[in-house]
Amino acid sequence: MKLIAADSRPAEPAARVASGHALRITVIGSGYVGLVTAACLAGIGHTVVAVDSDQAKVARLCDGQVDLYEAGLRELIRGQLDARRLRFTSRIRPALRGAELVFVAVGTPARADGSTEMGAVDAVLQDIAAQVRAPAVVVIKSTVPVGTVQDIQARLDAACAADGSAAPRVLANPEFLREGTAVADFMQPERIIVGDDSPADDPAARRLLLAAYAPLVDAGVPVLAMDSRSAELTKHAANAALALRISFVNEVAAIAGATGADIERVCDGIGSDRRIGRAFLRAGLGYGGSCFPKDVAALRETARRHNVRTDLLQATERINDRQRCWAFNELQRDMGSRARLRGLRVAVWGLAFKPGTDDVRCAPSLALVDRLMRAGVRLSLYDPVAMANARSALTLERRTHWAASAREALDGADALVLVTEWDEFVAFEPDTVAAALRLRTVYDGRNALDAARWTEAGLRVVQVGRPTRAPATRSIQLNLAPEDRPGRVSLRSAKALGIAA
Repeated sequence: MKLIAADSRPAEPAARVASGHALRITVIGSGYVGLVTAACLAGIGHTVVAVDSDQAKVARLCDGQVDLYEAGLRELIRGQLDARRLRFTSRIRPALRGAELVFVAVGTPARADGSTEMGAVDAVLQDIAAQVRAPAVVVIKSTVPVGTVQDIQARLDAACAADGSAAPRVLANPEFLREGTAVADFMQPERIIVGDDSPADDPAARRLLLAAYAPLVDAGVPVLAMDSRSAELTKHAANAALALRISFVNEVAAIAGATGADIERVCDGIGSDRRIGRAFLRAGLGYGGSCFPKDVAALRETARRHNVRTDLLQATERINDRQRCWAFNELQRDMGSRARLRGLRVAVWGLAFKPGTDDVRCAPSLALVDRLMRAGVRLSLYDPVAMANARSALTLERRTHWAASAREALDGADALVLVTEWDEFVAFEPDTVAAALRLRTVYDGRNALDAARWTEAGLRVVQVGRPTRAPATRSIQLNLAPEDRPGRVSLRSAKALGIAA
């Protein structure tokens, strides 16, 4: 691995785009990565055609309608459509004609065993083989197994040899976009990684790719050059390392909870060591989304196929699976048994796997809601942006209520579980919560609430790996008149929570 040498960088990169020498770029795939890539490359100043096989989706995009929730993306797309630097189509072969750079950003979902489904990549490769020739460059943006770029290069070489033409060079250029901040991450990346197997004296392909990122390179963003296999492995390893940190801190949080320590203070202590750092040392309900679970599983499966043990990766997955049900386990422990959960009404704040996105793929909320529902708990669910996706992902009983607001979710609830730390939840007035909850207990699955402030409002606050905070009186009046109190809230359960029944 090395920084790109000066002779591999585009000459006068900022001027190249500003002076009208924009590249003609085709981005195949208009999912999360493809859409952000196409919009941002157009924003840099290139002429971009984005391709997707879903004709209805393409029609919506042409009208500036963006299905996914991502800060700044809709505005960027609409601006580039108006500037005529960006257009969308479902016809891939016409879109490939004349392209100097072809970014492949199609989906590569995980199979049940953790391996990667490559059907979409294989499908577009046929069109690329039929249409694209050197000096155009094919750039693999999709997250793919190690060795994929070399395999694609060999297949394109063979296809082009049949008609005597020169095959395009294939490069790896993994993405490191965070949902919720993807546009900013693209425009201000920590690094640009180029996986290139070209001879050292042939920098033409990577020079063309870096021309696409000209203003970023000119601004000093580090560019790391390496072989394609190392670039592919870097993507999986980066996400696995972050997932590992999350599982590690959650395991330490379990120890903190058992010993009376405070995980937040522990994280401050170890995070102050510059060799460790504070990033991703945050106890909670574990990781989710489309990247971490998939990439950890893919790395584990790659290792298995090469007869390499992955004890640490397997432990990372097991800890995360267990952590998703932290709130369920705490509620069950407080009630005294699983049987006493039946009939309880629990409000759930947050369904997206993290704030800033409507993505519920592998979200901790899904596992938690499933466990609560199977235990007979009545649910009231709310998320500011992810309700539609959650409805599609969950199969719930009629007793489940889809609330229109955080306040409405509290109506008639016995307890509250905070799953996603949206700002509106963190800033919510705790007195309102205290007045609504029958058991006046909040399970903060992200350690996001000011426990002291919420306790002052008369709430019992349970957090991950932290001593439970309860009002100084240790006795909270139940928010029900005796004649209205449902049988599910037993005297024993109320006393276990420090509540006067």
